Amino acid sequence: MMNKNLKIAIVGAGSSYTPELIEGLSQHRKTLPVKEIVLLDINEERLGIMEGFVKRYIQHLNYDVKVWSTTSREEAFTGADFISTQIRVGGNKARINDEKIPLKYGLIGQETTGVGGMFNALRVIPVMIEIAKDVEKYCPDAWIINYSNPTGLVTEALNKICNVKIAGLCAGGIRPRWWASEALDVPEEKIYYDYLGLNHMNFTYHMTIDGRPITDEEFSQVIKKCTTVSQEWMETLHLIPSQYTQYYFHTKERVQQLKEQDKTRGEAILELEKQIFREYADESNNDKPKTLAKRGGGGYSKVAIGVMDAIYNDTGKWMVINVANNGTVRFLDDDAVIETACYVSKNGMQPLTIPDYPKAVVGLISAVKTYESLAVEAAITGNKDIALQALVAHPLVRDYDIAKPLLEEMLEAHRDYLPQFYKNGK
Repeated sequence: MMNKNLKIAIVGAGSSYTPELIEGLSQHRKTLPVKEIVLLDINEERLGIMEGFVKRYIQHLNYDVKVWSTTSREEAFTGADFISTQIRVGGNKARINDEKIPLKYGLIGQETTGVGGMFNALRVIPVMIEIAKDVEKYCPDAWIINYSNPTGLVTEALNKICNVKIAGLCAGGIRPRWWASEALDVPEEKIYYDYLGLNHMNFTYHMTIDGRPITDEEFSQVIKKCTTVSQEWMETLHLIPSQYTQYYFHTKERVQQLKEQDKTRGEAILELEKQIFREYADESNNDKPKTLAKRGGGGYSKVAIGVMDAIYNDTGKWMVINVANNGTVRFLDDDAVIETACYVSKNGMQPLTIPDYPKAVVGLISAVKTYESLAVEAAITGNKDIALQALVAHPLVRDYDIAKPLLEEMLEAHRDYLPQFYKNGK
């Protein structure tokens, strides 16, 4: 891939996150010689605002790169080296349904976990398959760098249906590194660990600094950074969990908290984004809006650009990525997508061997993976029976009498974005 003029296409470029990616690319201009960035979105209004802002922003950064926008995938993809995907089908309005409807049934309402995560996948996967098929057609050698949630399910679906190179990313996998670096005051590149599980359902253990295992005391300091799960429970497990495991380990309490909130996260973001886009649209503004810091999801560009850099410069960098299992985790199917530590180079992602599995979480990971694989099948086929099986398989649902009416209500709420379930207008 050592052509000296990289072209990057950003799909879903109307996202408020896009400038973070631009900033990251600018910071890596010496190692990633990008000459062209094309912004692609179906929302022309947001795309226009973003193109105007990004053009001012690259001048502010003194970054010599050609930026243009289009609504045509053929134009965007032809000749591209990396396709960065960050789409949200149905936008934050659909996300609000994912958060609110499950709560009526006494279940977690969240954009990537549980029922909400499943419906996010059902909406996003068919669109991501269309995008991937166009990548196959117009730039078959390009890498898809995916940040569309739920990233593990999207990656699994694309692996099954398309012939593309994809890295499914999330900043969560590198968070234990950041926590340890901060808590123990050591450079993050000296910190390594075993990492078992799936996107938003994973556990870090056997952490080392410069090859030496961390002490129990150091472990206790690191887990203080994971504030969503009981410290006592993490000490008992002796694992550093994903922040999202709070929904499994503190289900009753989290449902209560979500019910008591004035606004769901999606509603808060909808308001925040109005303000962010007002700031992007202001022609006198040429720097990232301050409001963006409140949007959350930081670290995203660092991981995305880390992968591009490792592939382009063939660095063999250690990163946590969503990839096909292929025997890495012996209790899961080979075609199951897992989130795990990999070496990343021009040949792609090479998962590292995991020597042993913490018994206490094997069942939970297996159950969530069963749900995920069924949800992927339902998203691809539009088969309602499989969608119901997926819901009942999910540890946070599990109850058929709740799952059946809930499925009907969610399908109806998202009808406009689920054509695969309503073939022939049924």
